[in-house]
Amino acid sequence: MTVDLKLEVVTIPVRDLDRAKEFYAGLGWRLDADFPLGGGRAIQFTPPGSPSSIHFAPGTDAVPAGSAQGIYLVVSDLEAARADLLAHGVEVSEVFHVTPDGRGDGPAPGGASYASLAGFRDPDGNGWLLQEVTDRLPGRVDPATATYASVQDLASALRRAEAAHGEHEQRTGVRDENWPEWYAEYMISEQAGTEPPK
Repeated sequence: MTVDLKLEVVTIPVRDLDRAKEFYAGLGWRLDADFPLGGGRAIQFTPPGSPSSIHFAPGTDAVPAGSAQGIYLVVSDLEAARADLLAHGVEVSEVFHVTPDGRGDGPAPGGASYASLAGFRDPDGNGWLLQEVTDRLPGRVDPATATYASVQDLASALRRAEAAHGEHEQRTGVRDENWPEWYAEYMISEQAGTEPPK
C-alpha cells in the first residue's frame, strides 16, 4: 500500500507581489489568499481548472525572482489558450513542437498529444509553457475518476469524440444508434490513455 502524495502548491519567486497579483488576476486566475508569511507576505492563485495552486513569494538570493522556468500549464486546445492570453495583453510565443533534434515551427505533425507548445513570461521573467494534451499516456488518469476541468475542456473532448465516431461509422458503414455510450467510452479512454473503442 502506498501513501497518496498530492501536489497542491508550488512557490514561484517574484520581485513585486502587488505587480504579480495584478498580472495573474488579469489572466483570470483565482486569488485564493493574500496573507502574511515569515514576517512578510505571500499570495496564492489557482489557474482555471487546475487542482494545484501557486504561491508567489519574494525572491531570495538562493531563489531569485524570475528563476522559475519551464512550468507547464496543460491545455486541451492550444490555439484557444494562446488566443486567451493574447486577449489579456500577454506576449505569447508562436506555437512550436518538440522534435528528436529539438524544436520545430508550428503544431506537432498529426496533432500529436504532448508535443505542441507555446511559451510566455510573467513580469519577472518566470517562464510558462502551454502544452496541448488531448490523449493521455496510459496510467496517467484513473478512468474511474476521469473529469473535465472546464466547459471548454469537455466541449473539446466531445468534438474529438465526434470526429472519431464519424470515422468509426465510415469504417463500419452503418449508423451507430448507441453513439452516446461510444462517445463516453472514447472520452474516458482518451483521458486514461487506454485503447479507444473499435
